Amino acid sequence: MKTSPHTTSRRRFIVSSAAALGFPTIIPAAAIGRGGRPAPSERITVGLVGYGTIALGWTKNFLGDERVQVVAAADPMKESGHYGYKGELQGGRDVAQRHVNDHYAQAQRKPAKTCSTYIDFREMMDKEDLDVVQVSTPDHWHAFMAVYAARKGKHIYGQKPLSLTIAEGRLMADEVKKSGVTWQTGSQQRSDIYFRMACEFVRNGRLGKVKHIRVGLPGGHTNWNQMGDQQTPCPPPKDFDFDLWLGPAPEMDYRPAMLPLNWRHNYHFSGGMITDFGAHHIDIAQWAMDMDSGGPVEFADISGELPAPTEFYNTATAFKWTCKYASGVEMVVADASHKLMPEMEGNAVGGKNFDHTGIFFEGENGRWLWVNRGKITASSRELLQEKIRPEEIHLYESADHTRNFIDCIYSGKPTAAPIETAHRTISIAHLGNIGIRLGRKSLRWYPQTEQVEDDADAQKMLKREWRKPWAV
Repeated sequence: MKTSPHTTSRRRFIVSSAAALGFPTIIPAAAIGRGGRPAPSERITVGLVGYGTIALGWTKNFLGDERVQVVAAADPMKESGHYGYKGELQGGRDVAQRHVNDHYAQAQRKPAKTCSTYIDFREMMDKEDLDVVQVSTPDHWHAFMAVYAARKGKHIYGQKPLSLTIAEGRLMADEVKKSGVTWQTGSQQRSDIYFRMACEFVRNGRLGKVKHIRVGLPGGHTNWNQMGDQQTPCPPPKDFDFDLWLGPAPEMDYRPAMLPLNWRHNYHFSGGMITDFGAHHIDIAQWAMDMDSGGPVEFADISGELPAPTEFYNTATAFKWTCKYASGVEMVVADASHKLMPEMEGNAVGGKNFDHTGIFFEGENGRWLWVNRGKITASSRELLQEKIRPEEIHLYESADHTRNFIDCIYSGKPTAAPIETAHRTISIAHLGNIGIRLGRKSLRWYPQTEQVEDDADAQKMLKREWRKPWAV
């Protein structure tokens, strides 16, 4: 059996421990795991890459799984209370260390060592005996870290949106496939019963033939940072490696407004609300259409409002476009200001203050279904009460996104949100952004080859150059 450095180090640990206790030192392969898969009795070791708002929430799920041991955290911030986090939303590597150590102390489950901290994630991956990395960084880092971790044989839980560009998403998907590691995208709506129920209803014809889908996303620029108005460049805090935080992104001066989450409204680092929530809701629409490996062939009626390119917050605040599929299905994606779902206004679920977000499926004969987080409703109560029969289509069932990821590390089976699926979803959001930024009314797209037809400028925007010396 070919052994990885990780397998070898794990074997040395088992052998040395056995020898010290007087046990035989012949270790069966089943005790170590084959093909990078841990044995069922082994605890999976996790390293955290980035520790801010999203990582804080999702790390709790890893800590709560007794099959897992969080052993290290890497973040260019030491402790980010003065970077804009407040209360429970503090971040940074020292905060991660305290949270992890406090959890294990309270659970009376002492780790082999305390949680180590690193400024540079590469040092953590090189020094620590890790099975898994949880990547919870700004979007501009996702591709580099995914490729770096996959080439080292680490299983990866990668937060959404998957990538900064379509080319980066393709690179990530190919590298993960080549390495054979388990990947879970943080598109947790795939592990929500209401979203699965909606997709199964559509797939099994409960609405008749669905030809129109409306996807409502939040718009504008949400201010997640109490220093969000402090956009004047200034020196970064002394315990923050800002150059490492920038990484492959273009050179830019630090400003307090960037963190914790307002970087999402700058196009160097993300795609605004289009990619932020598009990664969730477009994903569900694709799932319902059985298009996890495909996408639309045309983007039509593209429109959007952009701030001046010199503004720090320069992603689209309002947007709308129509995705046309070869099947004849049309999917409209728009921000809430377009009020895509008048049927929901005054509805018992939507109410008079309905915000026009979520996914709305239009069927035949007046039948429709709407779903969002924690809510689902349809054109009739009887429709919602129907059951999917055993012989009908049943979609991938997961009730806990993190536990599903850990289960699949042991089993080697696909996760609820594989990387190829996430790449196809976020490509739709990226193409919407490209059309808006170029002022195009339409784009022709080839999902099989992932190329734009007859538009050299749009084709060029499928990728971006990385700041030197960052490269994979």
